[in-house]
Order: sequence, then C-alpha cells, then structure tokens
Amino acid sequence: MNSEAAADTDPALVLVVDDNPTNRYILSACLQRAGHAVVEAADGAGALALLHGGGPLPEAAVVDVRLPDMTGFEVCERIKSDPHTAAVPVIHISASAITVTDRAHGLNRGADAYLTEPIAPDELLATVTATLRYARARRRAETLADRLRRLNQATLALYSAGNAAALARGTALGAVGIFGSAATVLLTAPQGRLVHAAGAADGPVEVTEPAAAQVQALVQRHPLGVTTGVRVHTVPAAGGAPVLAVAMARVKAGRPPLCIAVPDEGLTADDHELLTQLAHASALSLEALRSYSEEHILALTLQRTFLPASLPETGHAELAVRYLPASETTEIGGDFYEALAVRDGLIVAVGDVAGHSLDAAVVMGELRHALRAYALEGHPPDVIAAHLEHLIRTLNPHVCATLCIMLIENGGDTLRIANAGHLPPVLRAPDGHTWFVREHGPMLGLGLPHPPAVRVGVPAGSQIVMVTDGLLERRGTDIGDSLTELEQALAQAPTGAEEVCDYLLERFPPDGNDDVALLVVRLR
Repeated sequence: MNSEAAADTDPALVLVVDDNPTNRYILSACLQRAGHAVVEAADGAGALALLHGGGPLPEAAVVDVRLPDMTGFEVCERIKSDPHTAAVPVIHISASAITVTDRAHGLNRGADAYLTEPIAPDELLATVTATLRYARARRRAETLADRLRRLNQATLALYSAGNAAALARGTALGAVGIFGSAATVLLTAPQGRLVHAAGAADGPVEVTEPAAAQVQALVQRHPLGVTTGVRVHTVPAAGGAPVLAVAMARVKAGRPPLCIAVPDEGLTADDHELLTQLAHASALSLEALRSYSEEHILALTLQRTFLPASLPETGHAELAVRYLPASETTEIGGDFYEALAVRDGLIVAVGDVAGHSLDAAVVMGELRHALRAYALEGHPPDVIAAHLEHLIRTLNPHVCATLCIMLIENGGDTLRIANAGHLPPVLRAPDGHTWFVREHGPMLGLGLPHPPAVRVGVPAGSQIVMVTDGLLERRGTDIGDSLTELEQALAQAPTGAEEVCDYLLERFPPDGNDDVALLVVRLR
C-alpha cells in the first residue's frame, strides 16, 4: 500500500450528532476503539456551532435524522451549502426514518451515506472509512488541480522575467503560491553573481540565511557533475530549521544549478513532482537569460568594433561623442557615428539602421566603413549618400537606415549637409541663437534620389549637435516636442563640447530602450 492510500484510511476527527445520550455514547465508543477522535453534539445548533467554532474541522459527521431543533436533513444541507464545511462527508443514521423514500430523501439533500439502526459496528466503521477515503481523495485531487493551475501561472510569469533578480523573485513567489509555505531560491545570474530571493505565505520577505546556507551546503555536497535535469533532495533539519525539500536544476552541463527550497513537511509525491516542474521551468528561463546575455555581450563587442576607436584632432573644431548601448535586456540597435578628417575638411555623421538585432549592427558596420571609404575618396556628403543608397539596395534590399552627413569645410565657417531622413542637426551661434537645419532627403534603402547637399554658413564659436532618436524618443511624447526641448536645452548649454554632451545626457537621461549616439562639435 502506498503512502497516499494508507493516508486515506488514517484515523480522523469525527463529529457525532444525536440527541440520545446512549446512542451518542455507543457511536462514539465504536469510533474511538477504531482510533478516531470524536466530538459530540446533542442537536443541530450545537453541531453547527462546533463546525464554526474555530477549532479543528471534523473530517466526517455522523448525524441522526431526528433532532430536537431541526432535522438532520437540514443540518446536512447547511453543512454542504457552506464553503467552509462543504467537503465534510455526512452520514445519516436513523431508527425511525428507514424507508427507501427516507433514504433517497437524505441522499438527495446532500448526505454521503445513510444507515438505519440498529447499525453493526463493522458497518459503521466501513462506511466512515469509505466516506473518508473518497473525501480525502477528492480533496487531494482538488489541491493538486489548484496547484497545477498555480504552477501554470508561475511558469508564464517566469518566461517573461527580464533579468535574474526578477526570475528569482518570480520563482520564490511561484513556490509560495503553489505550496502555501515559505520558499527560498538561489541562482547564479548570467554575470556570475549569486542571487537570493525568498517568499512567505503572506508576501515577499528577505532571504532566510539559514535556508540559504543549507542549500549552498547541499550544492557542495552533491555536485551535479555533467548531469542535467532536476534532482530533489531532502535536507535534514539543523538548528531548529525545518526539513527542506530542495530542487536543484539546470538544463546545460557545466552551469551552476538553480535551487528552490521549501519546507518538506506535508509534501506528497505529487508535490515533489510539482516542485520538479517549477524548478525545470525556472532553469529553462535562466538558461534563456544566460544565452541572451552571452549573445548581447558578443553583439555589443562586435558593435563597438564598428565604431571609431578615436576622434580626429583638428585645429578648427573641438569634438566630443557619447555612445550608450541599450540596456542588457534590450536587443542592440544600429545607431552609429563617424568623425573623419578628409582633404576638404572634417566629415561628421550620425546614423541609425532600422531594427534591433545583430543583423542591424552588422549592416551599421558595413555602412560606416563604406561611408569612410567614400569620404576618403573625396566625395561630398550628397554623393556619399547616393553611393550608400546604391550599396544598401544592392547588399541589403530589405533594410532601411537614416543618416545625416556633414562636411565642415577647412576654415570651419561653411557646412555642407546631406540628411537622409535623420533627425535634423541643431546649431547654436555664439550669441545663443539656435536653429535646426531641417532640409532633408529620403532615408536610405527606399530607392529614391537624394537632393544636393545644403550649404550653411556659421561663425567661429558655433556649436553643432547631432543625435539619434534614442536620446529623444519617449513613449507618449511627440518627437517634435522632444526636438523643441533639445533646441531649448542647447540654448542654455555650456560652451565646451564635452560639457555639452554631459549636459544633454543629464537633461535627457536615456531610458535604456534604445541605443544613443550623441555627437557635438564646437567650431573654433
């Protein structure tokens, strides 16, 4: 006999309701000899008061049909209609209501069994055992179904976790929701740091160090070697701490395991299986975070190799740049900048390849290197834009990009600007006057012709700011309003190029959802 089957026949607390003291004594004595605990009531009101008195809830009720204050049928109906007591099986007994009609009436009004007196002790005990077996199996099935529902909810939450800390919290709260007890989770984040999270049945709490220490000791005593999957261990109590059921899980060999610890008291084989499934789902989510983090780091490294290693030094312009990649939970984008000394002056450019992916970063690298090559050949900005249009249509016909190219001619008093659908550059004269150069052509990749470059005369001491949309775009804010704010901010900015970069990043703090490229030129 397995443990659950044995538990179905374990002794129970039984309520005996009969107005006849002799009958109550006989029934109670029979049940007690079989190992059951008994509470007694002489009428219906007393029985209902016992059920709602705050004490232990009986697992079964033996109720006489004829009671002085109400019928046993009414007592049964009240028990079954109350969610607090609805699962308690009711066994009717009667020495007078013994016809088939009486028995059918009692069963139709909610009774689980109906016995007529005189009742043989073996029949009474067998009936109580049968109703307990059914009630316990039903309660266990309902508990399992509820926990499976909670496991499904927890799993969905885990798959949406954006970082290791959120995953640890979600796993701990998922375990709390499933098992209704405290839970401790330990995992190693993609960056290598150990993350603790804990939960209690009444909400999140700080990690309990004794449980965390027990789990860490278990990992050291039972290394997983090259195995993958989930193992559930029972950790003996130590120093007053409860016995723990600890699931250790990983989906790839060589990874540190994710561990979930919950009190083992009262857990069944079904509960251990639920713990296993929760640990497996959490380990899958953690591996996805690790894989994404590794790809993100690789992509960022590759992306940075596509950007200029240094800025050119020129006598007529002071340069400063800032490049801020998107947060670790966001795919990399195709934002880039360029600054290159050429025969006719200084080429500066800021661009953005559409999309957020490694492919966007690769296309960005191709465009930037092609731009450098065309600029070093001596082509003006509008011709460079036309060549890049041809290049992108030939090699990446499904990709679009925006790009603003500016040639600061030798002497620093004339700008030639070709803007292919990018945000307009904003200028500030030494007297504080600011304006945008709004003339532009189509973005790259549409196969449309590009207009001639725009010539702009500027005095010495002027400032030029070129940005990508990651600095200005905010959910719910019109980009036109953000450009106006940028122009107003530049009017109040300091004069040095480095100081302008710092000032603008303080005024427009990036939200981490997109890359940011910011290039500032101060003409000398």
